[in-house]
Amino acid sequence: DFSLWRSAHKNRINMAFKGEDHLDSLPLPVQRMHLIQVDSVQRWMEDLKLMTDCECMCILQSKPISIEKDEQNELILSSQYSTCDNLQLLLKRAWIISTELTRIAQKLERNRWQRVHSMTVRVNCHVRSMINEYNTFTRNSSEEMHQFEKLLVDKCSEFTAFTERCIQTEDEQILKTMKSCINETLTTVAQYFAQLIELVLTHEAQNLLRQIELSDNIYITESAISSLFSLTQEGAHLCRIIAKEGGVVALFKICRQDCFRCLYPQTLRTLASICCVEEGMHQLEKVDGILCLTDILTDNSHSEATHAEAAAVIAQITSPHLTFTQHLSSFLENMEEILTALVKLCQEASSGEVFLLAAAALANITFFDTMACEILLQLNAMKILLAACSDKHIVDTPYSRDQVATILANMSVLDQCASEIIQGNGVQLLLEMLFERSPSGNSAEVAACERVQQKSAVTLARLSRDPEVADAAIKLSCIPRLIKLCRSPTERNNSDSVLVACLAALRRLAVMSPDGLEDSDFQQLVKPRLVDSFLLCTNMEESFV
Repeated sequence: DFSLWRSAHKNRINMAFKGEDHLDSLPLPVQRMHLIQVDSVQRWMEDLKLMTDCECMCILQSKPISIEKDEQNELILSSQYSTCDNLQLLLKRAWIISTELTRIAQKLERNRWQRVHSMTVRVNCHVRSMINEYNTFTRNSSEEMHQFEKLLVDKCSEFTAFTERCIQTEDEQILKTMKSCINETLTTVAQYFAQLIELVLTHEAQNLLRQIELSDNIYITESAISSLFSLTQEGAHLCRIIAKEGGVVALFKICRQDCFRCLYPQTLRTLASICCVEEGMHQLEKVDGILCLTDILTDNSHSEATHAEAAAVIAQITSPHLTFTQHLSSFLENMEEILTALVKLCQEASSGEVFLLAAAALANITFFDTMACEILLQLNAMKILLAACSDKHIVDTPYSRDQVATILANMSVLDQCASEIIQGNGVQLLLEMLFERSPSGNSAEVAACERVQQKSAVTLARLSRDPEVADAAIKLSCIPRLIKLCRSPTERNNSDSVLVACLAALRRLAVMSPDGLEDSDFQQLVKPRLVDSFLLCTNMEESFV
């Protein structure tokens, strides 16, 4: 999953390589709040903001503590909050409310009336606090939003009154009748809450996009784009809202103005996030986004960072796991120019991350269109990628090797690739990839290592139809390693896909060199049907007695 390994690589972009929605990113941490006067009371108030005792909140109803308006600033949070901080606080409060509503439903199922009531009181307090907090920093909120605020507050009060009556009676029949009313009220509260949050986020997205479109001040524009990027990290739903409100159009407008060149990397990173959803892709097509990306990639006057982020957008929109790339007709028209620029970026990359982004885009394009492999062959891409793999500072993670292995596997369907592999010492690299292991044990990294092993075995199987490649693989002792991967589940991390690929490669090499296998290996791994050998190897689990 592109989003997983990009997240593991400094959280730069989020894209699909394991088939997950881009929308799987974690919330950004809320920055510590600054107080005008730092003393123990104000420190206490800061911690209290999200952890207030229910009964106290019930009495205070989120009203300000200070008596005189002129003195209010001495006790409230500093007005120097950024929009990003305020939105993060809002999203955190919304997450708390959403979690509490889910827990209320669970307690209600088990008739835990006392718990249901105390949690309802807490939700009531959080809702009021959220609305109060939002109204302190928002501007130009709509009448519709105010109506939903009132509806939600009224329904929360009704909800609390219902649950309070439940704890004052022990009559089972009355409680049974009340339960259906509470369930209905809970559903309504959840609906009003969801609609209010939708309105709030739409309103904030509109404000940020208005700033981007209307401001010619580079600092205001930079701040708005930064806040917009933070919103995109909160999941696919927010990306859809931003796309529907014209986010892709506004950001490409920035990318077409030379006066904002220094903001291109940040702008492109935000675009890559938005384009994880179908609405973003449609908007990109409407504004000729592919042509703009091609211009950026082929313009040598742009910085490496700009080229890298443009490659990230290409990687996102060509992900093989997205089902809505068919409409990218303009991509084919510019594909050769894009591939040429990406190969050059791989060759000249100054860091592992730049190489990773460029290689990921290339890997995705080889899935996107079969003609891409022929173009890459003409561009000497295989030679460049094999040379890059010898530089451990550039190809420095399993994620990068995963992209290289993907490109090699997809290009290996072409007969001309065999000579390129031999000349570039590619068989040695494929053997090294069969030994790929995760040093950290991180689940995303382990999955990347499995993909490297699988794709290197697939490449060996395809290229070994050429006698020269098969002979080189046999001389480098690829057969013993393939046998080890087949027979030892731990070597392949119990991956069935690695097993199938290794069995296929082993059978191809066995045809060229039957003497290279012991009789037991031949009888179990080569002679039977592939499915029988597969079942035999999957039953070779270690037993601990």
